Amino acid sequence: MRARNFTLTIALATQLVAGGAAAQTTLAELLKAVQNSRAEEQKLNAQREAEFRNARNEQAAKMADAERKRAAAEAESSSLSAQYDANELRINELNELLRQRQGNLGELFGVTRQIAGEVSNTLDDSLISSEFPAAEGQEDRVAFFKRMADTKSLPSITELERMWIEIQREMTASGAVAKYKAKVVQPDATHTEMELVRIGGFTVFAADDGRYLVYEDGELKILPNQISGHARGLAEDLAGATGNEYHEAVVDPARGVITALVTERPSWIDRFIDSEPIVYFILFVGFVGLAVSVVQTLYLLGERARVRRQLANVASPSNDNSLGRVLAAFRGDPNRVEEDAEVAELRISEAVLREVPKLERFQAFLRLAVAAGPLLGLVGTVIGMIVTFQTITESGQSDPRLMANGIGQAMIATVAGLGIAIPLLFINAFLASMSKGVVQVLDEQSTGLLAESIEKRRG
Repeated sequence: MRARNFTLTIALATQLVAGGAAAQTTLAELLKAVQNSRAEEQKLNAQREAEFRNARNEQAAKMADAERKRAAAEAESSSLSAQYDANELRINELNELLRQRQGNLGELFGVTRQIAGEVSNTLDDSLISSEFPAAEGQEDRVAFFKRMADTKSLPSITELERMWIEIQREMTASGAVAKYKAKVVQPDATHTEMELVRIGGFTVFAADDGRYLVYEDGELKILPNQISGHARGLAEDLAGATGNEYHEAVVDPARGVITALVTERPSWIDRFIDSEPIVYFILFVGFVGLAVSVVQTLYLLGERARVRRQLANVASPSNDNSLGRVLAAFRGDPNRVEEDAEVAELRISEAVLREVPKLERFQAFLRLAVAAGPLLGLVGTVIGMIVTFQTITESGQSDPRLMANGIGQAMIATVAGLGIAIPLLFINAFLASMSKGVVQVLDEQSTGLLAESIEKRRG
């Protein structure tokens, strides 16, 4: 600052000198100007020193205030620290007191979480949950039990009461038959409200048509394939019950799993369609045997009726039945010379033998079918086992699901072979009995006629 003032003074003096030269000023005037400049400089320095003192005093005041605030903050911090330590000590004392007063509540808490976890798994698969949906603004019972199983704090009285109520309701509903309405997923994935009938926690079906449902992923779904009509009829009868009555019903102890498996089970027609070609040949033989047995049965029934009618009028033989033809052959031409007994016997035997093939036709084929059915079934069984072993070889593992197809084909072939052999065996025995009965009548009548003819010759 002094260097600057000095520079200004020199400049002013130079200016004055130059001006003095021009205006003929004296040296005294120059000295006076220098003195005035110095006085102004001293005045300016004094003013600045006053400003500096004021600023220093203000800074000192601020520092004093800051130190005063710091001291107050330190005092408050010490107070809070002491209070924190006291609170920490009090909290520890209260926690210890809480643990002492809890007593068996800790064990109760553990049991509550365990039961909540077990019950949540049960309710998640229970179709009873479809009858009791969550109220508006309230979590459903499955979510409630899962939350209780994962909670880290003691349950409240309200939560314990709800746990008890839900468990009691599940126990009560599992032993009752109820009718209610609920949303059902249709086979086309649409949701429709339907009236349902629930048998405990095991089986549920539609009240109007008896279609069975399954509970999956928290939803009721109609089974795409329904079980037999008899089971649906039982369901409709139970849905129409009005009082304390006893009704027969279908109950699935696996809570719908067995019902779903039954609906996926292929029918006998499907099994035969998926079987080996040998099964088709076995069935063809069986159908042919059944057809010829029906034809022969109708023929023998008619023949027995005609033979009985002929027995009532032996004197007038008719050609519409075997007995009439045998009688006509025995009597022969009335103009013919009377024959001896041996010739007559031969003629009667010839007539009877002529009728026997008609009475016993198709029986040889039926006996062949009875014998060939099991053998053809055995062929199909061998083919099915070959397919099974080939599947095991190709897959490199003996998975029962891979083996089931070949074993199923083998068993179907065996069943088909026995299925045609056993009925045809009884049918053949029935036809043989009927044909033997008619042949017995022919033999009796022919023998009687021959004896009558011999007695006439001797008499």
